[in-house]
Amino acid sequence: MIRVLHSVSNMDRAGIETMLMNYYRHMDRSKVQFDFLCNKQKPGAYDEEIRALGGRIYRTPGLNPVKYPNYLRYMKRLFRDNPAYQIVEAHNGALGVYALNAARANGVPVRIFHAHGASISKDWKLPLKLLCKALLPMNMNQRFSCAAAAAKCYFGKKRVEEQDYVFVPNAIEIDRFVFNEQIRNKIREDNGLEDKHIVGHVGRFSPQKNHDFLLEVFVQLKKLDPLAHLVLIGDGEGLESARRSAQQLQILDSISFLGNIENVNEWYQAFDVFVLPSVWEGLPVVGVEAQASDLPCIFSDTVTREIQLLTKTRFLSLDNGPQHWAKVIQEAFADTQRNNVRHIIAEHGYDIYVEAEKLQERYLKLAGEYQ
Repeated sequence: MIRVLHSVSNMDRAGIETMLMNYYRHMDRSKVQFDFLCNKQKPGAYDEEIRALGGRIYRTPGLNPVKYPNYLRYMKRLFRDNPAYQIVEAHNGALGVYALNAARANGVPVRIFHAHGASISKDWKLPLKLLCKALLPMNMNQRFSCAAAAAKCYFGKKRVEEQDYVFVPNAIEIDRFVFNEQIRNKIREDNGLEDKHIVGHVGRFSPQKNHDFLLEVFVQLKKLDPLAHLVLIGDGEGLESARRSAQQLQILDSISFLGNIENVNEWYQAFDVFVLPSVWEGLPVVGVEAQASDLPCIFSDTVTREIQLLTKTRFLSLDNGPQHWAKVIQEAFADTQRNNVRHIIAEHGYDIYVEAEKLQERYLKLAGEYQ
């Protein structure tokens, strides 16, 4: 058995972490085991399941540059105490170079950078991120990506044109998301939403996901459709700010803030439209999940077109403004036909049963090449 050490923020229910758990659950764990290098001290929602599956969770001192010497010492001890690690895979964007550099310094032969984002967020950490991105090529020796747009961002146009990276789709357990009218009716009845026109959104409350814009859109939608109701699933540092904004906009009574929940797949059944107005994305797992439920989906045009699996999926510019978005959402409410689209999702390469086996064999091959 080989163990793959994944560098992440922490194992909460978010896009990258959910993708990793989808693969982890469907690995033959007698051959490939996942461990997680978490760079936040906060426990994650998946921690208990990880341990039950045989995985280990390590918590580093964090990726603050001031703590970098502590980080290096921690990693040196980790690899000294666990000399069997042959594969480290980083999912932290440009800051993933921390784990990859430590792995290289401690003789780990397979160092994978897994690109998830098609852009680098422009916050106060931008200079550090740009430096880290420049250091990636000398510290990684394998390139994974969920989409061509993310690969282009981190590996460059030439490598994308030459397909010099491994495409690892954000695969899902499709059958859990296939439309089920009984589940739809039960969720709506249990939550007093039987007669509502539900706009659904799943995403961490961070600037990237653009919740402020979504709330402005919903204000305009309520003017067009008094029965409109917004369901927001997710957690994050911006949650309370979004709640306050909703109260100031006088729409709080028409919004359900559900936080991190386990039955997201059931809520997709209850939605009428799925909306993702992100400022930037790679290829969002939630976009695959929503389309597997045959939902009308409206994405910002900053989301890669690779996510379009169904013809009913639309892309809008954020420059169009809240009124236009509201009008398009209202029109999408009229599309009430929901079918079993499992075969379409699978044909695009998002069946986790197939893709987990492929990834498992790739890990085993990489480990064997470096023995």
